[in-house]
Amino acid sequence: MLNLSDVFMNRELSWLEFNQRVLDEACDSSVPLLERLKFLAITASNLDEFFMVRVGSLLMSLRTGENAADPTGLSALDQLNAMSRRAQKMAAEQYRIYLEQLEPALTEAGIRRRRPGQLTERQMQVVESVFHEQLQAVLTPIAVHDPARFPLLFGRTVNVAVQLQGRGDDEPWRFAVIPFGSYDLRYITLPSASGAEFVMTEDVIEMLAELFFPGQKVIATVPFRVTRNADVTVSDDDGADLLAEMEDVLEDRKDSFCTRLELADKVTPQLLEFLKSLLRVGVRDIYQAPGPVGLSDLMQLTSISGFDNLLYSPWTPCPSPRIDPGESIFDTMKQQDVLLFHPYESFEPVLRLLSEAADDRDVVAIKQTLYRTSRNSPIVRSLIRAAENGKNVTVIVELKARFDEARNIEWARQLEYSGVQVIYGVRGLKTHAKACIVVRREPQGFQRYCHFGTGNYNEITSRFYTDISLLTCHRDLGNDAISWFNAVTGCSQILQFSQIESAPIGLREKILQMIRVETERARNGDRGHIMAKLNSLADPIMIEALCEASQAGVEIDLNIRGICCLKPGVPGRSENIRIVSIIDRFLEHARILYFHHGGDERVFISSADWMPRNLDRRVELLVPILDDTSKRRAIQILRTCLRDTRKARLLTSDGLYLQPAGADPEPAVSAPGSGRRRRKTPAPTPTDPAARGVHSQAEFQRRAKEAAEAAFERNRTTFTPIEPMQ
Repeated sequence: MLNLSDVFMNRELSWLEFNQRVLDEACDSSVPLLERLKFLAITASNLDEFFMVRVGSLLMSLRTGENAADPTGLSALDQLNAMSRRAQKMAAEQYRIYLEQLEPALTEAGIRRRRPGQLTERQMQVVESVFHEQLQAVLTPIAVHDPARFPLLFGRTVNVAVQLQGRGDDEPWRFAVIPFGSYDLRYITLPSASGAEFVMTEDVIEMLAELFFPGQKVIATVPFRVTRNADVTVSDDDGADLLAEMEDVLEDRKDSFCTRLELADKVTPQLLEFLKSLLRVGVRDIYQAPGPVGLSDLMQLTSISGFDNLLYSPWTPCPSPRIDPGESIFDTMKQQDVLLFHPYESFEPVLRLLSEAADDRDVVAIKQTLYRTSRNSPIVRSLIRAAENGKNVTVIVELKARFDEARNIEWARQLEYSGVQVIYGVRGLKTHAKACIVVRREPQGFQRYCHFGTGNYNEITSRFYTDISLLTCHRDLGNDAISWFNAVTGCSQILQFSQIESAPIGLREKILQMIRVETERARNGDRGHIMAKLNSLADPIMIEALCEASQAGVEIDLNIRGICCLKPGVPGRSENIRIVSIIDRFLEHARILYFHHGGDERVFISSADWMPRNLDRRVELLVPILDDTSKRRAIQILRTCLRDTRKARLLTSDGLYLQPAGADPEPAVSAPGSGRRRRKTPAPTPTDPAARGVHSQAEFQRRAKEAAEAAFERNRTTFTPIEPMQ
């Protein structure tokens, strides 16, 4: 048994390092200015969720007396303390970047924040008008006499705490809070001779606070923001109404305990003590900010009109050259499997599959999973239309998809009302698999048309998440998909599939089997090679198997965007493992696996990351790519990502992420029978094209555009006669 402490990193600290890589993009001067601001806002939003879920979970463990150690030996309390130190450091860097880099650059570009004392007479008139007409009408100051009886403050919204002069020695101070609640006017636009100028609402309240408290003296105001525990789970083991229980969970989150308090660093000692008492937080969970609290709200500034030059050039996903827009999607899929790479290629064929199926008289059934989808989903509309047209439509709607519960509850109700058979996920598990099966009556019998994906059925996120879609009517895959779906919805035992595998039964075992095959081949002197693109790698069993493969001489190349608990390059443990992470314009989200398999290359796509929750507590799918053309393309995608030197960061054995010196050449292959191999990565010379940098996302954009243009040119110059009706 491998000693995991040698090669294992703490999951939570690894996630914080991922968020640091996102923050690094906010410092990159080659990134357009407003895009840098987006990256900063994303890191703040990511931290919100981190404190809501991961910190909340560990605090819950302490409250219930659980303090078990992780594979690195850190207890829950140790982890909380280490996470706090790292998060405090990250928060300080966020504000340094904003105040020293981004805000001055925005001011120079014409986007200016005005602070109290900086407003012109005309601007002050506008501010006073907004205050009297809107702020006083919408916002309500609440005096606090007893913190235990104070009304609920919503999480992730800005509030202003006010310190007032007391009535005497017995009451030197009084306190009040002005909650913003759902009020979304965080930035008030000001008249400006040039560019765009604004003032923040909390600054307006600071200037005019006494108008909220006539006859009272305002001593100080401070903006603050609360993050609450969202690790509130539902027990679906007792057969109760899951939809009703999920609605209760959403209510419970609103008043769960505070996991973080953010407030402006100008806070007075009295206000600080008041907020600590009000929210019951300790020093470890308090984050004092030298700038505006709630940096995630900066995302609103990135949509200011007139500054398109400070954003990436718009990218429109290209049509797939393998899909004829004038041909039925069913005819296309009968001729060939189609692998789509989003957002470089359009998600439209997936939408077409559902839309055509809804109206096609020969379609008799549609089976679909929905984990996350958009607010005005065309896929849901197609499913509703299909049911109304008499199709047998069954949809697994995962009500437990965190932070999308409310939307999924609403969709579930609409689907049921329209005649769709809705299944609320699987008891005890989350259904995270991405699959759609259309059953069509054809002359030769019933044909299964399938879509398998690595991403959600969301046409909005498909434009900025990198994901794989596989459109196929391969007989084995179709039969497996039907068997899998019916087993999930029918509470049946999972059967042995011909091609696919499913978590929590079979998927982990299949991957481990594939790793062991590479391990044995390497031990026998043959080449062993594994490539994988994942969002996260945290499962100890998978990490142990990869390290055993590395010790046997298997070359392992991993592209892990986020959490990675495996330390590569540890001598005698993981020296043949190379790991890169790519953070760029589009969110890397595809999951692709490759195994050399003695030259009979095996390639899979999956909905699952290599984490215990995905492999053991979720319904996931692992789907092989059987079509040679699609397989070659998936391998090319993997290799391009692994050779990235512009946006990739190379993980070192001490847990640091460094920019690689150049693209990694083909792994060195020793002669058969030479035993363990250690890969060699020579530094590129200045004349080496790798030294000039490989930018994978730009390369994928170029390829997609060129392929679409070539297909358009072929169609433009090809004459197709119209044959008479038979």
